[in-house]
Amino acid sequence: MASLRSDEWRAICDKFTNAQNLTDVESRNDPENDPFRSKYKARELLREIYCSLKSFEAGEGEDDSGGESGDQRPPEQPVDGLTEDGYSCGFSGDSPAGLRAAKLGAVEYYLGVNHVDTEELSAGQEHLMNCMKLLERCRVSTENVSLFIHVRNQLGILWAGREETEMAQGFLETAESIYQRYMKEEGSPPTDMTEYFTTEENLLTHQERTKRFELAYTHTMYYLAQVYKNLGQTERAATYCHSTLQRQLQLNQYTPMEWALNAATLSQYYITKGRYMEGRHCLSAATVISALAGEVPSEAAAQESETESERREQLRQKRAEIARCWIKYCLNLLQDAKKLLEDNIGELDVDRQEELKRARRGEEEEEEKGRKSALLFGSEDTFDSIASLEEKVRCLFPLDFTEARAVFLVGQTYVTQAKDYFQMDGHVTDHIEILQDHSLLFKALAFFEEDLERRCKMHKRRVDMLEPVCNDLNAQYYLLIRRQMMFELAETYNEMMDLKLTLANRQADTQSLDNHTIKKFNSLCSASTKYYQMFLDSLRSPEGKFPEHLEEEVLRPALVAQFRVARLHSRLICSLPSAQLDNLNKSLNNYKYVVQYCEAHPEAAAAVETELELSEEMVGLLPLKINRLKARMAANN
Repeated sequence: MASLRSDEWRAICDKFTNAQNLTDVESRNDPENDPFRSKYKARELLREIYCSLKSFEAGEGEDDSGGESGDQRPPEQPVDGLTEDGYSCGFSGDSPAGLRAAKLGAVEYYLGVNHVDTEELSAGQEHLMNCMKLLERCRVSTENVSLFIHVRNQLGILWAGREETEMAQGFLETAESIYQRYMKEEGSPPTDMTEYFTTEENLLTHQERTKRFELAYTHTMYYLAQVYKNLGQTERAATYCHSTLQRQLQLNQYTPMEWALNAATLSQYYITKGRYMEGRHCLSAATVISALAGEVPSEAAAQESETESERREQLRQKRAEIARCWIKYCLNLLQDAKKLLEDNIGELDVDRQEELKRARRGEEEEEEKGRKSALLFGSEDTFDSIASLEEKVRCLFPLDFTEARAVFLVGQTYVTQAKDYFQMDGHVTDHIEILQDHSLLFKALAFFEEDLERRCKMHKRRVDMLEPVCNDLNAQYYLLIRRQMMFELAETYNEMMDLKLTLANRQADTQSLDNHTIKKFNSLCSASTKYYQMFLDSLRSPEGKFPEHLEEEVLRPALVAQFRVARLHSRLICSLPSAQLDNLNKSLNNYKYVVQYCEAHPEAAAAVETELELSEEMVGLLPLKINRLKARMAANN
């Protein structure tokens, strides 16, 4: 090979530097009608470098196929060409033959990336596999380990893009094992691929080598996170995603808003697994890191500059999305606490509450222990800010109203932030989903409220926020959302009705209820019936016919609605026997529908076991009650 100080070698180094500049810098300014102009120029320079290297090699009498590794290769290679022998057999990395193979392999690598970038995937794959074949001759060493990992990262990306996930997994897991073994056995900062074509005075420092090598491994972990997600290995994917985010912070290689959104998204996985400490940590880190992106430009600045307008839109949207993740955190924490504390009729189990409070001290100690062993985000600049934000939001289940209210208020703060961007004008679906989450926050908080009047007022807040929107929505374009809202409104009115009745029964027997209470009770009962019926009517065909077969996604809601309407009709308080008889007949018809539908479709019974059992019972009892009422009416007449 030519001497490093020769004019020929310096010319190669200059060409490589120019190719890198064309790829990384000049290509950003390529015109839309010739988007790969700079990359095509870079490709020509890389080809010239390859030809020069081969001519030097030929001049020195080297043979591509020979050398000390010729008889050491295993007869059958795995897909990516690396076996255990890759660590012990082949050219030494610092030998002339090893360095030649690495330099040629690096040019093949850059040509492969170039072709992939210009959407010529087959040619890109060919060059990358040529790089792999050249590296097969060499032992993994300080001089070439970076190239070993980079080429596998690129092949992993290539196969993942073709949805060949298991192929991608093979390359990436091999890259991971190469890194881990190298760090265990060697550990010194390895040569970076760019240094193959750098004059001695321009070689990288140990610190810069370490940073680039660690960044390559961070990319391996990032791509593996995507692969494991696509393979359905969600826990493994979350672990790799968490490690990737932590490494990006440590290496200071991240875009604040992108990093923050990824951390907030990861929090949602932890929340679904009930791991609220990790979820809170991700969200706190997301909030702190997102602030590093700077202030949102004003409307005036956005109107004057297209760049500022795009920046304003991006910052507002992503911060609103992080706020929505916080809402889900608070809502799920309250809902999971409710499940833990409720008895078999959905009320607060006081004995269970006391038991959990006694166990609280142990939980707090466990939380602190878990925090110390967890992989925490942050650098010297951000760690304290993240920890400070975490202290403002609990991660243990709230066990009483005071604790639940603290969680609720945090969630409500983020509702306001999210709604500021996701407004009804322009973001209908998102805005309504935020409203629904706000409603559910009130519902979860109401469970902890012992005062029934105040609990009723919380449900009234839910009605006030949902009802106007539900009634204004276009039924044709937002059918599914309207169904959700109608069902929730029906349930909410039903809950309020039960609370009013419980309050009234505490004051007097049902027979002596005053007219105001009866009127209020019947009003709530009718409102609940109305929204259940609206939901059922939304299932009808354009001709007004109710479906004979209910689709799976509406099966349980539809049968539950029929059951609840039956129950509501029978609970209306009427002074006139004729009105009472009419309501009982309506109730019987709805109960009969549930029973008859499940008889005609036996598979539906599993979806409504409790409701079906009660419906069958009422179909037997109500005719007796109706006949007694008819007999009494006849006697009076």
